[in-house]
Amino acid sequence: MWQKILEFFTKKKKKKKKKLVSVSASALEENSSIMLIQTPVQNLMIGMYVAELDIPWLESPFMFQGFLVETEKELEKLRKTCQYVYVDSSKQKKRKINTNTKIKSNQLGGQALIFGKPPKRLGTFEKEILRAELNYKDTGILVCGFMDKIVSDGSIDAKLAKEAVSTCVNSILHSPDAFLWLSQLKHKDQYTAQHSLNVCVLSIVLGRHIGLNELHLNQVGLCGMMHDMGKMLVPLEVLNKPAILEEDELEIMRSHTTLGYELLKSSDDMFYGAVETALTHHEHLDGKGYPRKINSNNMSYYSNIVAIADMYDAITSDRVYRKGRTHHVATKAMLDVSGSHLDAELVVKFIESLGVYPPGCFVELNNGSVAIVVEQNSRFKLRPKVMMILDEDKNSIEGSVIDISEMVFDKSGSVLSIKAIINPDDYQIDSEKYYQQGVIQKGFSKNN
Repeated sequence: MWQKILEFFTKKKKKKKKKLVSVSASALEENSSIMLIQTPVQNLMIGMYVAELDIPWLESPFMFQGFLVETEKELEKLRKTCQYVYVDSSKQKKRKINTNTKIKSNQLGGQALIFGKPPKRLGTFEKEILRAELNYKDTGILVCGFMDKIVSDGSIDAKLAKEAVSTCVNSILHSPDAFLWLSQLKHKDQYTAQHSLNVCVLSIVLGRHIGLNELHLNQVGLCGMMHDMGKMLVPLEVLNKPAILEEDELEIMRSHTTLGYELLKSSDDMFYGAVETALTHHEHLDGKGYPRKINSNNMSYYSNIVAIADMYDAITSDRVYRKGRTHHVATKAMLDVSGSHLDAELVVKFIESLGVYPPGCFVELNNGSVAIVVEQNSRFKLRPKVMMILDEDKNSIEGSVIDISEMVFDKSGSVLSIKAIINPDDYQIDSEKYYQQGVIQKGFSKNN
């Protein structure tokens, strides 16, 4: 199977005898002298005029030979039918662009991405956490089911996956902190399934923060949930090896991108962006990633968003060969490779979306006590709501949830503040018990 996949990506198609130029979609507006442009379907945008396909028109589902792309549905149909098309730049529809609005050159769902403001939360952490706990658990079971089905018969239920993502989006729109809290629970023996769910959640959280609409949140969430499904086709002795992979094993592991691409491409009703993201989420902006070593001009925003979420969750998660790192260590590592590996502006937005102290992280306060961050404060970002778990002498307590933005005082009369993010293992804290159903609700009830 691997040999066939290699042949798929290395074979060259015979070029048609006409004057053609292959360029990125963003170059289309800058070069009006070009007439026919060979354009990958993932770079198509609404407003482009498709003059020719890479297959005969009679074999396509389109009624007319040459048409203006005007809807998302047409974009989806083109992406399912072709690998590339020929665009007539002289007939493209001019797009009005507000010069005061920040627009990126990469494309999202056929439209330019605009960095907007996150919408107002529809609920609170306290009201949303119970529903989020149930949704997170059910979706986790569903992801495990997807993976088992891939191993057994090599198929995936796209409809069921979309419904699961829609549930996540709805919960995150009510309170992103509730799902972020749950994503901090890390099981190294369930890493692959939990990682797929967490990347889905983190991608939606970032998408919400940059102002994506609900349709695009569902799409990017699906991309996140499906991005690593190809790992289910990697040999278990490589996938679950309790040590750093050797070079030959690393090459086998890297095949999960092409295996995932083939798997999702053959699935009925799978969103094309998820198919593309499975293939490209390990590509780098500087062209040094894998499997095709493409650069930023050929990467979609969905892929860029998922790559960021993927790296963050991988660094902060426990693995069979190492412990997960803290939020600050992860974000520093991501900033170090922003601009070359990851999209620099999206990395900044991602860090903003999580906050300085993300929900679910453990912190030490200035008086020596230890707490878990519960909910961010949009006005006072260094003073979130926290649930106390250890007192000043590091003794376990059944603490209440307190809002340290309200100038809470300790026993000595000092105002409580956060000193640092800590690793719970350093204090022999059983972190899992704090994510069990009902524990956080008890913390809130002590204030009522």
